[in-house]
Amino acid sequence: MQKRLRIALGPILVVIAIAFFIYYALHHENLFKALTRLTPGIVTVIVLLYFVWLAAIMLTLVATVRIARKHMHTREGLLLTSYSTLVNFFVPGQSGPVVRGVYLKKKHSLSLRTFTLATLIYYGFYAVISTLLLVIAIWPWWLTLVSLTAVGIFSLIVIRWYIGRSKPEDRKLDITPKTMLLMLVAAVIQGGVHLILYTIELHVVNPHISFSQAVTYTGAANFSLFVALTPGAIGIREAFLLLSQHLNHISTANILAASIIDRGSFLIFLGILFILTVIFHAKNRLKLSSKVSLQTSEPS
Repeated sequence: MQKRLRIALGPILVVIAIAFFIYYALHHENLFKALTRLTPGIVTVIVLLYFVWLAAIMLTLVATVRIARKHMHTREGLLLTSYSTLVNFFVPGQSGPVVRGVYLKKKHSLSLRTFTLATLIYYGFYAVISTLLLVIAIWPWWLTLVSLTAVGIFSLIVIRWYIGRSKPEDRKLDITPKTMLLMLVAAVIQGGVHLILYTIELHVVNPHISFSQAVTYTGAANFSLFVALTPGAIGIREAFLLLSQHLNHISTANILAASIIDRGSFLIFLGILFILTVIFHAKNRLKLSSKVSLQTSEPS
């Protein structure tokens, strides 16, 4: 019953988000005026930054596999990251990590609990980074430090709780400074790319928005990852941003206009990624077929 409700909730939230956007657009003409400064060059930069973001997601996968004491070839990791990214946008919830977890279980005998443990470590780093972005520009340093400590401790409690529920064989992780640093770097790159992306998008719709506002905006947007009930967190991210307006002091029109730029550019990125993935996969299959043909044609 809960699963059916969760599946139905995603489309309902998307419909509500679209209805709100249409209503707001009809009553606020300045929403589209904010998009007049958008150029093909800016869209190109945003799309290229999303490919850097994709590299950060792949680095997260590499770190996860290493923490689980497994090995994966770069080509395989790239294809898995690409497929899971495409699925993650069109399927509600954390479908991307689910795809990666199921694949690693079938192809590399990595248990789902071990994968989840490694993923929780990444989420812990991501939560700390998002908290830092959310409060560093608006709170004093000591309160920022207290917030980071609280989020870090909470993340450790969740990880320890999950470890307690896992079987001994699922706890055999390679928790070393090297693997932790790799996971941290992946989370930092992802958070950094988001900051650059949102800063560019906000500057397009309103050049007077400051960098400190963009930092707080990015922190709020990043937390929508943890409640991604809709494809691409459509409506969820916007809700987080609108609810945090008292922190970032960015108008509703600017938030929605920047979201339009981001969503549109991301769809272009996904389209290019889909084409590249199909071509790359077809090329690999062609090479494999050629090798098989050569082997079968050799005289015995």
